[in-house]
Amino acid sequence: MAKGVRIIITLECTECRTNPDKRSAGVSRYTTQKNRRNTTARLELKKFCRYCNKSTVHKEIK
Repeated sequence: MAKGVRIIITLECTECRTNPDKRSAGVSRYTTQKNRRNTTARLELKKFCRYCNKSTVHKEIK
C-alpha cells in the first residue's frame, strides 16, 4: 500500500503564544491538511483567534 502524501498539521496563533498577557485564556489552534510534496515549508495562514478576538497569523507547529 502507498502512503498518503497529505499530512495533518496543527496551526497555532503567534500572538497568543508570544504575548504573556493574552496567554491566560488559552492559545488558539486549528488542524488542517497539507500536501507534503507541494508545500515543504511550514505553513502560515491568517485565521480568526477567539482569544485575541481578531484575525491573526497562525503558524504550523506539527
